[in-house]
Amino acid sequence: MTEISADFGMKPDGGPVRARPRIQLLGAALGVLAAAPASAWLWGFTVDDALITARVATHLAEGLGARFNPHGPLVDAVTPLGYAQLLALFGRGDVLGTFRLAKFLGLGTWWLGAGLLGALLAATGDRLRRFSPLLIVAVCAPLGAWAGSGMETGIVTLLASVGLCGGPVAALSLGVAAAWRPELMPFALVLVLARSRLESDSLARSLRLAAFTALPSLVVASVRAAYFGRVVPLSFYAKPSDFAHGLAYALGGFAFTGLPWLVLATPAELKRISRRAWPLAAALGAHFAALVLCGGDWMALYRLVVPVLPCAALAGAYVAEQSGAIALLARCTVALAASLLLAWGLGAPARRVGEQRAALIAAARPLLAHDRRIAALDVGWVGAASDADVIDLAGVTDPEVAFFPGGHTSKRIPRAFLFARDPSAIVLLLKPSAGATQSFAPESFSRAVEQRVAWLVADDFRVRCTLPFGDQNYVVLEPTGRP
Repeated sequence: MTEISADFGMKPDGGPVRARPRIQLLGAALGVLAAAPASAWLWGFTVDDALITARVATHLAEGLGARFNPHGPLVDAVTPLGYAQLLALFGRGDVLGTFRLAKFLGLGTWWLGAGLLGALLAATGDRLRRFSPLLIVAVCAPLGAWAGSGMETGIVTLLASVGLCGGPVAALSLGVAAAWRPELMPFALVLVLARSRLESDSLARSLRLAAFTALPSLVVASVRAAYFGRVVPLSFYAKPSDFAHGLAYALGGFAFTGLPWLVLATPAELKRISRRAWPLAAALGAHFAALVLCGGDWMALYRLVVPVLPCAALAGAYVAEQSGAIALLARCTVALAASLLLAWGLGAPARRVGEQRAALIAAARPLLAHDRRIAALDVGWVGAASDADVIDLAGVTDPEVAFFPGGHTSKRIPRAFLFARDPSAIVLLLKPSAGATQSFAPESFSRAVEQRVAWLVADDFRVRCTLPFGDQNYVVLEPTGRP
């Protein structure tokens, strides 16, 4: 005879119906508490792209439209369609003010998602071990870092967490997440359809749920086509995919985000776990396959894996509920070790990025105050330090540069193009070994496009100043004819 706990009823498949409200509230509180340590430790993390989004949002709030440069072309850049518009709703402000707003918004939405995750974990069974994934959440550097990065990741993670609940609202939530992060579409569709099959839904209902999931992406693609002349983001062209990098990225994301290890069950456990875990596991597999195909991401700490980590935690809870003590301990040990290894290796330098970038912007402002056009690869912080038009050497904010040959750090910028734009300053990053310098050689710069630009302008530009950034330095070049 099946034993029924005080807090759960049992469905015929052996899965729990629903935790009582007090247990769900306890689970939600545990989820938020688990999200806090990594978020606090890595609050200082950010990326240059977050400042790109903040600049676009600031121009939207000022009535200039979705533009990176005040009088430049309309661009979606690295910004998910609708995210900059959301930030712009909170009023006008400078780029750094909008950026700080984005950080708090991302953190708050992730904590809501963590609370929802905790409540969902409470409904996976009646054993305390079902909450073991929260131990990994507490030290998961990607979750903590990207929640407060200023990017849209915290909101997308909340939407993906709502998608774990089931039903039309969950299907639509997954669809909105996939509209903002297109690589999530396989995850969303597999989860919705596999769960529908598990529930023995009719074909008509399954198709309706799939339509709810696909609709937001179709709407976004239509709006993009109308406003920007493309159905995919500009960054799709500026940052072409690479299968080999995608494979390495997916394997690293599985290994070092910790939570996916909790889904690996022994054969005996596979026979016992609730069927509700299978759609979750299938969706996770679809997502990692999508990461391989899309070429992964060039940013640190596995940003593209973060939105599906609550799904991995929920699937891990179903496995833990039916797990033996030794198998559970082994999985948690591996997951914890992998998470701590990433946090130890990248956490300390990552948490200082925001502080270093703020100091860089403050130092650069007076030095760039009189420039009218500035060429740079890292255009986010340059756009926060100056109101000048920024010539984007990576192409993520410039429709012309985006289609030049090469990757986003190796664009083959033509000399005629660069000099036609007539920059009054060029900002390039030196290699760590180069140190500060008053002369420059192309091979001393950090990335291929910067080395090429330095070679192109060697006879026409000179060093104006250097700006420290961590263990590296930026060089500001100016035309030799400038008084």
